[in-house]
Amino acid sequence: MSTEPLPPRDSMEFDVVIVGAGPSGLSAAIRLKQINPDLTIVVVEKGSEVGAHILSGAVIDPVSLDKLIPDWREDADCPLKTQVKDDQFFWMTSSAAIRLPNFVMPPLMDNHHCFIGSLGDVCRWLGPKAEALGVEIYPGFAAVEVLYGENGEVRGIATGDMGVARDGSHKPSYTRGMELLGKYTLFAEGARGSLTKQLIAKFALDKDSEPSKFGIGLKEVWQIDPAKHKKGLIQHSFGWPLNLNTGGGSFLYHYNENLVAVGFVVHLNYDDPYLSPFEEFQRFKTHPKIRETFEGAKRIAYGARAITEGGYQSVPRLTFKGGALIGCAAGFVNVPRIKGVHNAMGTGMQAAEHVAAALAAGRANDEIVEYENTWRDSAVGKDLHRVRNVKPLWSKFGTVIGVGLGGLDMWTNTLFGFSLFGTLSHAKPDRKTLDPAKVHQPIPGPKPDGKLTFDRLSSVFLSNTNHEEDQPIHLKVADMNLQKTSEHDVYAGPSNRYCPAGVYEWVEESSGPRFQINAQNCVHCKTCDVKDPNGNITWVPPEGGGGPNYQSM
Repeated sequence: MSTEPLPPRDSMEFDVVIVGAGPSGLSAAIRLKQINPDLTIVVVEKGSEVGAHILSGAVIDPVSLDKLIPDWREDADCPLKTQVKDDQFFWMTSSAAIRLPNFVMPPLMDNHHCFIGSLGDVCRWLGPKAEALGVEIYPGFAAVEVLYGENGEVRGIATGDMGVARDGSHKPSYTRGMELLGKYTLFAEGARGSLTKQLIAKFALDKDSEPSKFGIGLKEVWQIDPAKHKKGLIQHSFGWPLNLNTGGGSFLYHYNENLVAVGFVVHLNYDDPYLSPFEEFQRFKTHPKIRETFEGAKRIAYGARAITEGGYQSVPRLTFKGGALIGCAAGFVNVPRIKGVHNAMGTGMQAAEHVAAALAAGRANDEIVEYENTWRDSAVGKDLHRVRNVKPLWSKFGTVIGVGLGGLDMWTNTLFGFSLFGTLSHAKPDRKTLDPAKVHQPIPGPKPDGKLTFDRLSSVFLSNTNHEEDQPIHLKVADMNLQKTSEHDVYAGPSNRYCPAGVYEWVEESSGPRFQINAQNCVHCKTCDVKDPNGNITWVPPEGGGGPNYQSM
């Protein structure tokens, strides 16, 4: 650890600082400039480029994009080219896929007005549009610290130091981070953002909301035989290979030129410590209904990301002195629709409009209470309110009964504007749902064949993940003894299975098991930060620019 006194950080001042160049952060930046071109706006992004860390299904409801950039359909550079033409739902058994008639699905589940594409590419398209308006975007810089003023108000953020060695000493390349100061700071970090966690704790933003809930989404992109490609087809399923007590499902989207996105979502409130979401994803692809699509195909991309699933009940207070939460940092995903982009963009624009009004009134670093007080009556709030009970019902009653009741609840909300169940609660945080390993049995995974099913390391290779090896490990274990006596001895080391990138291993040595962290593999999914049974692992940003470099995800 270096004992050298740290040099002071350079600082820059802006009207608004935005953390994260995802759909919510970029939408907020663009909307601010649309309202007042003279505002100074900076967006800091930990990925090596805009879009590098973005992963989503993605079938995108264009409702918010229509408001932000009304003529996007006429823009030849916009990557959303494929509109949904065929929308299919299936209940899966180990050998059959039972089609659910579309007429039984609640109207809000209809996807025919939506578009299929890569959210990463959408962000790469939005980035230059923001810059053309005068927004400054700094990719490759991770926001690692919230800066506060004398009265506890948020004053901005600091980016991480570069060139710090594993032991904490300063390498010859050492560069001090920067302070980016603003009259308001918007946090658009996505699910389980590291600074967002700190803000929620500091300001008790979650004291009146339900526990946050999460899933893990795993995704691959394939280039398939043109004869099998059905442009505009989307398929969703639930059931096999998950048991009836474990929530989750799949998606399969045909788009662009012979591309198929296939993904698998597992709700992180599962109870079996032997469950491996990655292996269940690989197993899913062996289903007769699914594998035929990928015969003779080539897998070209892989990634994984935590998903916010708490919905309406779990959204924390969004505002505090000097800033606000937007997008998936606050948890605006509509779980049954498997969609969050429209709400991420919508809340980014809403916050931007309230911030612009505050700045026009000469305000600074106070609380934008107008955003907090109005979001529930907005399109975003209404979107989440009518599906608020689907996840609790699924969690309480299991896949068959829970999904059925959730569907009934969506119908009554759609037709009559009320729920038979009121507003249900989420039982407990996801990290508290695991059973001890002794009440379960190991689950054999499918043997990778390198054609349809794969191992973690070959998958991580496709994610283009890279970290500077000689840097502090960014996965912080608070109590290594607790990790051994509980995570290993009681729960049989679930970190080795819930991580989709092979980051965690229990290595057997003569002195006993040793917890090994392969931080270079980390794809920044944040699952460990959610699912460790003791909350003993904390994800913090590595050196800026590290992590996955997703293409077309």
